[in-house]
Amino acid sequence: STPINDTILSDVTPGPGETNDLAPPMKKAASNAANGEIVIPPPQPVTATETPGGQSRDEKTPQNGTTGLETETGPSAVASVAGATTSSREGTRAVDSSLSVASCEREAVAEADTRTSKDYYFDSYSHHGIHEEMLKDEVRTRTYQMAILNNRQLFHGKTVLDVGCGTGILSMFAVQAGASHVYAVDCSSIIEQAAKIIKANDYSDRITLIQSKMEDVELPVPHVDIIISEWMGYFLLYESMLNTVLYARDKWLRPGGLIFPDKAVIYLSAVEQDQIKKERIDFWENVYGFDMSALKEVALLEPVVDVVDADSVVTNAVPILNIDILTCTEEDLSFITPFQLRANRSDYIHAFVAFFECAFTRIPKPLGFSTSPHSMYTHWKQTIFYLRDAITICEGEVISGRIECRSNKKNERDLDIGLEFNFEGRRQNVNKRVEFRLR
Repeated sequence: STPINDTILSDVTPGPGETNDLAPPMKKAASNAANGEIVIPPPQPVTATETPGGQSRDEKTPQNGTTGLETETGPSAVASVAGATTSSREGTRAVDSSLSVASCEREAVAEADTRTSKDYYFDSYSHHGIHEEMLKDEVRTRTYQMAILNNRQLFHGKTVLDVGCGTGILSMFAVQAGASHVYAVDCSSIIEQAAKIIKANDYSDRITLIQSKMEDVELPVPHVDIIISEWMGYFLLYESMLNTVLYARDKWLRPGGLIFPDKAVIYLSAVEQDQIKKERIDFWENVYGFDMSALKEVALLEPVVDVVDADSVVTNAVPILNIDILTCTEEDLSFITPFQLRANRSDYIHAFVAFFECAFTRIPKPLGFSTSPHSMYTHWKQTIFYLRDAITICEGEVISGRIECRSNKKNERDLDIGLEFNFEGRRQNVNKRVEFRLR
């Protein structure tokens, strides 16, 4: 069984007579939920679904054959945006078309002078490219689609809150599953395109889009029945969006309500990456004959997000953070966790690697996905912490240590991560502490 089965789903009891009839084309095959194993949905071609009016609707190709994006936004499309707007950190502001180009430029320069890197968080989600990458991640998007559409009985007639709605894909899944109304919140200007998408798919009467920070929103209802959100960042916690989901949970979710997904676990392992480390880190020692080692020091401080070859994994993987999103607190997201990694072969270790898994466990047939090196590709990839010097380890030997994670004091969306480890092996003894900043 995979780590997520032991950690996330150990307390999940499936309903009587439940079976899993999914095909298993992925590396991590679907299995019977009665065995307590997580179901990873296989990639599926986009298929048309029936609308209440009997018409077919396809996510990628509107029924009229156009692009699906209209030039005007319906009157109820964006609750907090009347006409054209542009995003700001404190909410929304109307665009005054009478402003001269020069005055706009002066305003932009003045605003840029007072902004820090964390102010660009919402701006980064305004471009369609990042949403294209996420939507094309079928492991991510299909898992959400299956978790929602395969549990229509949970969504029928319910009020749903979509935190960080982006293009509105999860909101539309919820309406397809029978939600009576969805309140979709996003602070970035992508919500203006989401409004056009919602209108093009005839969902404007059941999805209310709100452009604002979640912390500034006042919904027209006292509570919601379900919160849906795709909040995960690199190393699970990067960008601190989970904090916003917890805020929404505490303020708007009714007692006994559901959150999709509701469980997440981060794992740590160690890998051999001699050639890749030379290309990424040691490269700075000689750049066209020049010594640029100063940048090597910088490179060693910053974790790398990239795909790790499963064959390079040298040790087992151990959980370092296990959270229940229905009950955890913001304080739980800063952690210090001891770990022990056992080598499954004799090799060199050039880096530690972290990945995460998420699950929907409050449904009859639990679903989840993994970002492990051994699983199908996702846009989250893995997070790699390179070491200055390689560790020589023999099969069966153990690296002991602890990992610390907390939000950066200057930019709460960045993460400060410390790794302290001790190793006493047949060929080498190591006792070190290294600091990283994920930004």
